[in-house]
Amino acid sequence: MNLNQLFNSAPDMQIDSLSVDSRVMNVNALFFCLKGMVFDGHQFVDQAISNGAVAIVHSDPLLKVSDKVAYVLVDDVLKTLNVIASRFYGNPSVALKVFSVTGTNGKSTSAKLLQYFINDTLPCGYIGTISTEYGNVKEQPFLTTPDVIPMHHTLKKMVDAGMKAVALEVSSHGLEQGRVLSVDFDVAIFTNLTHDHLDFHGNMENYFQAKKKLFTMLKKTGLAVINQDDAYGKRIIATFEGNLVTYGLDHEADFFADNIELYPDKTIFNLFIRKEKKTIKIQTNLVAIFNIYNLLGVITSLVSYGMDLSRIVELCKTIPQVDGRMEIISEGQNFNVIIDYAHTPDGFEKIFTYARSITPPKKKIIVVFGSAGQRDSKKRKVLGELADRYCDMIILTEEDNRSEKVLDICSEISKGITKNNYIIIEDRYDAIRQSLEIACKNDTVLILGKGDEPYMYREFGKEEWMGDHIAAQEILLTVILNKEVCTNE
Repeated sequence: MNLNQLFNSAPDMQIDSLSVDSRVMNVNALFFCLKGMVFDGHQFVDQAISNGAVAIVHSDPLLKVSDKVAYVLVDDVLKTLNVIASRFYGNPSVALKVFSVTGTNGKSTSAKLLQYFINDTLPCGYIGTISTEYGNVKEQPFLTTPDVIPMHHTLKKMVDAGMKAVALEVSSHGLEQGRVLSVDFDVAIFTNLTHDHLDFHGNMENYFQAKKKLFTMLKKTGLAVINQDDAYGKRIIATFEGNLVTYGLDHEADFFADNIELYPDKTIFNLFIRKEKKTIKIQTNLVAIFNIYNLLGVITSLVSYGMDLSRIVELCKTIPQVDGRMEIISEGQNFNVIIDYAHTPDGFEKIFTYARSITPPKKKIIVVFGSAGQRDSKKRKVLGELADRYCDMIILTEEDNRSEKVLDICSEISKGITKNNYIIIEDRYDAIRQSLEIACKNDTVLILGKGDEPYMYREFGKEEWMGDHIAAQEILLTVILNKEVCTNE
């Protein structure tokens, strides 16, 4: 594409790539001088030019210029990058139905549910914490919500692969850092807001304002789908101007569930649709109340957007397992093993509440978890307190410790544990092994924080990790083979 196709009155010169990293070789690149939290791209223009940049987008009128390249002066480089990235890749989000999800918990499950249901009628991609998926492509993500250039590049690849829709997780970091300013959003779901990422946002109000930005980015004909039972959801409802529909367990919601029957392997509930004044009985293989919230948000979105409700009801019966999200591991053992990505106080409490509901009296709940290094440390003691309240045995271990010592992180968590037994086993595989070896008949083992992530963050970067689900399966087979499973009643 030529530069004058991207900017009016710009020189007629070939642009083959977009760049924000001056260290990377990009021939015929258009380099954007972004100002980050630490570095300012304006400082690295010479390096960008030496690595192939032929044009520079900047906001500094005093920038030293070279006659070797073209310069485009703008007021806001980040906003310009969003517009140009979309244009460079052919405005792919306009060609797709973009269903987005934001909130503290439930983003991944909700987005994967959207992909599952939409795929029944339209080819649908997915971008989020678990992976990037479209057609036969499945890639590991670098960020939950990609940076601006990879976002639009990925959306273009989806369009080229025949996708007609995409389910997109939108993180608070992605919103605050302006990664999705030029994405053409059709639907935005708000799940909930609870304690998380306060190391980045500072406080809950800033965190909320970041999430709320998504609902200012909806196209005029777009649809906002809000969890009315959440206090922050109510705040969005009170100020939102546009197409809005609500869901929840509160009977005032447009779509609400009641008469909920919870079982270890399924859930049955009545869905009431206020506008149509009708009730539909739904059976799903999803379990736990928080997953019913996720399912409600997705059903509300799709029905409101025109998908056939009877087909949705049928599809609810056989929803595929979402990797690492309430993933039940069964290798013939006589106790429950559940893997989940939960890493926030709210996520922990919901998982623990569910575990208590499926664990018989006098049987144990055993939990394995840690907390991420160089991230929100305020929640560590709270996680310990919650585990202490609900669980009978607590095993603290590593979880993306980065430059912090695992023992130090676990010690901070342990400050919240005053009643129950806990041990620290720094190696995560060994910690999982211990939890499974001590489990007895009808106990529940929870392995939390990593889900199916195939890596661990260390001080030097990512290190391969088999994933909690693989570790649990491997250990269970060994335990059962050696007949070490506890059979105590």
